[in-house]
Amino acid sequence: MAKLRVLHIYRTYFPETQGGGQEAIRQLSLATNALGIENTIFALARKPTPQTLDLPEGRLVRSRSWLEIASCDIGGWDSFLRCREAADGCDILQLHFPWPFADLMLPFIRRRGQAVVVTYVSDIVRQEALGKLYAPLRRNMLARADKIVASSANYARSSDILPDYQDKLAVIPHCMDDAPANDPDLILRWASRLGNKFFLFVGVLRYYKGLHILLEAARHTQANIVILGEGPEGVRLRLAAQQLGLSNVHFVGALPDADKNALFELCRAVVFPSHLRSEAFGMTLLEGARACKPLICCEIGTGTTAINIHLESGLVVPPDDPLALSAAIDRLAADDDLHLRLGQGARARWQRHFTPRVVGQAYQRLYEELLLAKADGHGIVAPKVL
Repeated sequence: MAKLRVLHIYRTYFPETQGGGQEAIRQLSLATNALGIENTIFALARKPTPQTLDLPEGRLVRSRSWLEIASCDIGGWDSFLRCREAADGCDILQLHFPWPFADLMLPFIRRRGQAVVVTYVSDIVRQEALGKLYAPLRRNMLARADKIVASSANYARSSDILPDYQDKLAVIPHCMDDAPANDPDLILRWASRLGNKFFLFVGVLRYYKGLHILLEAARHTQANIVILGEGPEGVRLRLAAQQLGLSNVHFVGALPDADKNALFELCRAVVFPSHLRSEAFGMTLLEGARACKPLICCEIGTGTTAINIHLESGLVVPPDDPLALSAAIDRLAADDDLHLRLGQGARARWQRHFTPRVVGQAYQRLYEELLLAKADGHGIVAPKVL
């Protein structure tokens, strides 16, 4: 029996770029690989050499990114040709939205009438003017989609766009595989430097991550805070921490996965202060949950509070509220029983809802039902929703 083949289309990918969107695609591809589904990923890259890479999660096909406008990578004619060639060998085309350039490519690459799934990562939040210009193209693309998948019911409800597509909307979260065993020597090395009582942030240092709020919160707590990652806000944040005299804030930069996982094992809890809806999910929260750590996040109406349930897996505070954030940090720092209970709750929640087995099977059902509906010539069957 021939394998079901899926083409994931996203603007950039590993190893050239890092981020939650790329990790979500990687984890989904690994999860469905285990179920016999063959995955290909198409993306743009500034230096797409080699143009094809064989990765554990699937085959990566790349074309050159000629420029980037408002977080939208744009390729040339070669992008259309290479993406179409990849699409010709696949049964499902899965666009990871938003990427307007992919919307332009879709009519050209869909030569066999393949089923189209749109993974709705996020509304366009910051570029409001460009979003209005893009709206006709977005509507056309979503109209062509057979299924639109939101990563949380929270986001499906709070989006300005998704309520218009209830007839083709499903909710399936992102997933995260369990972490490999940590190197004891690495644990000792980091413990000697940072101890094991610190609160850990992991992510790309972007404007919507709320790290300026975390720095302000650090002024009101004695707890140590470790910030792992680099990004556009890195220089400004380090300067702000220096000016505020925050000796309890430690920037460790971008680290290999082995070091990152060691810090997850050592930390007291994970703090994730994203304060804007640009943070649609929060893969870091899944990493913290699988490590059996309590989570702290803000209520912004997105997937962060689909992962983290207040007093079940962690603490939820209002967005852009440094005092509430510092109070949550102090509460977990002081209460060992609460710390243990919420950490166990976080891991249990990850096991119930966000493992590759659970999410991979949900996508497998969705793919198979789409192909069955296409073969029968009927409407799309609604998949089971997590």
